Formats: sequence, C-alpha cells, structure tokens
Amino acid sequence: MCTNIVEKAQIMGSGKGSKGWFDLKQVNVFYDHPFSAQLENAVNIDFVNSELGLDSRIAVELSASSARLLIKAIETALERGKTEAGLESE
Repeated sequence: MCTNIVEKAQIMGSGKGSKGWFDLKQVNVFYDHPFSAQLENAVNIDFVNSELGLDSRIAVELSASSARLLIKAIETALERGKTEAGLESE
C-alpha cells in the first residue's frame, strides 16, 4: 500500500548528476515503496532543480534505520563544525 507521505523543503546547495554539477533548489522526502532498493518501504530522497529539467535530479533510497543513521551523522557533523571549527551553521 502506498503511504503518500511526502515532505518538501527549499534548499541551497549543489549536486552532481549525469551531466555534471548543478544547483539544488528543493528536496523531496517521502516514505513509500522504493524504485530500486530491495525494501518493502524506504525513505526516498530526491534532490532536484526543476528549473533545469529531468536530468537535474539525484535520487536516494534508504532503509529506515539507515535514514536515522544519516540524520544522526549530519547532526553530529554540524555540531562538530560549530564547536571544533568555530563555524556557525546557516
């Protein structure tokens, strides 16, 4: 059964696709059936720039436990950057 769970956010960054680097404008995160990963359900993340067409998309499919580990790794890296390097996150 499809969950239809989708979250979207405007982002700023860069991604590398089949045609090289491009600006990222949005991330779509959904929990549903994956296209490729051998999982019943997955956290599917699409980094996109719809202004540049279909080639400007990076897709990731993760198990729920892997997604939680990714969240933790991102938060740890941001905190270390703030405390160890004195950098402020945006």
